Amino acid sequence: MEYVVVILQAIVVIGAIVMGVRTGGLGLGLWGVVGTAILVFGFHLPPGSIPIDAFFIIIAVITASSAMQAAGGIDYLVSIASKIIQANPKRLTYVAPIVAFVFTVLAGTSNIYFALIPIIYETAYRNGQRPERALASSTVTSALGITASPVSAAMAAYLVLMDGTGYGLPQILAITIPASLVACVATSVVQQRIGKELVHDPKFLAKVKEGAVQLPPVLQAEFAGATGSTATAAAGGGEAVTGAGDAQTPTVTATAPKPSKADRIEHPVPKGGATAAWIFLSGTFLIVLFGLFSGLRPSFPDENGDLVPIGMSTVIEMVMFSAALVIILVRKVKPSVVVEQPLLKAGFVAAVALFGIAWMADTFISANEETIIAPLGAFIEQQPIMLAVALFLVAGLTTSQSATTNTLIPIALAAGLAPGVITAMWPSLVGVWLFPANGSQIAAVETDLTGSTKLTQVPIWHSFTIPMLVSWVAVVAAGLLMQLVIPV
Repeated sequence: MEYVVVILQAIVVIGAIVMGVRTGGLGLGLWGVVGTAILVFGFHLPPGSIPIDAFFIIIAVITASSAMQAAGGIDYLVSIASKIIQANPKRLTYVAPIVAFVFTVLAGTSNIYFALIPIIYETAYRNGQRPERALASSTVTSALGITASPVSAAMAAYLVLMDGTGYGLPQILAITIPASLVACVATSVVQQRIGKELVHDPKFLAKVKEGAVQLPPVLQAEFAGATGSTATAAAGGGEAVTGAGDAQTPTVTATAPKPSKADRIEHPVPKGGATAAWIFLSGTFLIVLFGLFSGLRPSFPDENGDLVPIGMSTVIEMVMFSAALVIILVRKVKPSVVVEQPLLKAGFVAAVALFGIAWMADTFISANEETIIAPLGAFIEQQPIMLAVALFLVAGLTTSQSATTNTLIPIALAAGLAPGVITAMWPSLVGVWLFPANGSQIAAVETDLTGSTKLTQVPIWHSFTIPMLVSWVAVVAAGLLMQLVIPV
């Protein structure tokens, strides 16, 4: 009978998550709270721990990010990323994923990647490259930046859970950053070999013939030489001249001009945007510094009278809220404008989602430690790699890195899995791209007018599937190697 009750409780938890995903937005967190209420009032389980620290870390970071956005700081970061991407068109599939990763790490949110999508697409298109390669790989690697950022919502949740394990921010970043960079390179190497070259892609050529998209100038000579004047005219460019050998199939004899610096996409930066960005980044640097050197943090006696440095959760909240105020004062940004920023709205949704799901998961797990955690923990202890699989799948189902972290990491800790091993597998949250249910995926597909970046009728098979799987395997493998040399 006991197991039947536990199964019913599990159905409530899974059902709340499924309904939350279907509702979207705030729905994930609200359904989590409703699920908690059913467990408490319906099954008489004691309420779990409310994730107060993780909630307020997200609020603090998002407030600072929104202040930076209101002052033009996000535009400044995007402009830098844009210049780097466009300065390396021939190595776009290698450069764009690393840029997407690094800027997500710095900003603490993958929302910054949205602004890079049209830049990556235009750079690929203008240089005659298959946009899918850079767009899909960059979309995937932007998610790796979440588990390598000291100021992301998922990191906020993870830090709270890992408190007391000997694994703080320095140890976590020492694993996730290099492992993610390895995954970025591995993903780029594989992705560079995906799909046909644009000039030989039948779907793209059909779009050109229909007039849905123009052939980029750099490909017009090659395309015309292969197909003749009719195709050239369909491509919408290139001046045909009659060849001496065959008057019926004229070809382009001149080489089409390559894009110049004047053709580059400029991303305007509001006055003071650089200052706002550097204030935010200085706050991020301070957080890393306090994490690396605990002696810099004020210490106070604990219950045993021993001096203990204040926790990193408190440090992050103080630094980020202070950074927000400095940006507002220095750049003279109205607080009402900060509240209206898209980042603040998105961050609030993330905070509520984490609050509801984490509370429900803790309520369920804490009340069923002997029934669930012991056998499940024993299984994970015998097959540690299953933690990576579970993280990957749950992240794909919930599309929330924070909620997945709060649901599964406590189980791994209760199973006695080493914190280094858990941290190495944590970036499996890249599974958020399993289903095409994220804004970045949809935006990339809609932006790519060549049709190379695509979804299919099979939900889990799309342009992001292969780079996602490559990133997952590479980041976990590299992380497991890295954790062997990280001191606790």
